[in-house]
Amino acid sequence: MGFIKSRKSTNQVSERPAQVVAGNLRLHELRSRIFRNSRMVRVWLPPGYDETGDRRYPVLYLNDGQNLFDPATAFAGVDWRVSVAAERLILEGKIPPLIIVGIDNTGESRLREYIPYRSLELRLFGPQGKRYPEFLLREAMPMIEKYYRVAKGPEHTGLGGSSLGGLITLYTQLAVPGVFGRVLIESPSLFVANRKILEECRQFRDWPYRIYLGMGTREAGNPAKDERVMNDVRELERILRAAGLGESRLKVWIEEGAGHHEAAWGARFAAAVEFLFAGYAVPGVTS
Repeated sequence: MGFIKSRKSTNQVSERPAQVVAGNLRLHELRSRIFRNSRMVRVWLPPGYDETGDRRYPVLYLNDGQNLFDPATAFAGVDWRVSVAAERLILEGKIPPLIIVGIDNTGESRLREYIPYRSLELRLFGPQGKRYPEFLLREAMPMIEKYYRVAKGPEHTGLGGSSLGGLITLYTQLAVPGVFGRVLIESPSLFVANRKILEECRQFRDWPYRIYLGMGTREAGNPAKDERVMNDVRELERILRAAGLGESRLKVWIEEGAGHHEAAWGARFAAAVEFLFAGYAVPGVTS
């Protein structure tokens, strides 16, 4: 499935300076040739970024960017509080200073961009998700690398998302292995296209350094559906364990009573990012 041979940029980036929203948060407008639309990209910089000269930082890309930092833009007015959790963990020395990039979805096009297969369950007959890895590698990531001091390579680069954003995160790992070394998957929509993603995972071997997989026991609000959702995630866990991912590489958190919403994903974010980046050594920095 690895179809991308080059990281050559085809993006059109707004040339105006990034807008400073609050604290260390910056906004960029990204105009995509691949999807023929525009979206905001939200960049959170760690404390001290502007005083560290040539130091390069690991980077975590997250889908549904408008839900991460600000309740005013988040779905249902509840954000993940990503910057609060990340800053606390950095100041406590539990994770390295890192850059977090929230890539907004495009509203009405979200389903098409996050679903890689034709899905009768969602009555979606024009999916564009197979183009999402190309969008990341040829447009979103080159833009970030142009403006910010990010360390390159899979050991320095993470990707994550929730729900359909989790599905497209998992699909991207299959499509372009060796790009993202740290993967965060929350409440993935594994049911799409009759669970085709699970079948493809069974044939896959090039898994990243670390994967965090989270969900709640009341995702669907219906006991029978909740059981099916948990069974899907447990099946994904079995596939990953069978591929050789032990406790040091795979963390699974199934939270009792938690639902399918931003509040639950935000509450688990600190544990997820700590697992993914704990013990990481910043390039060029010695202790």
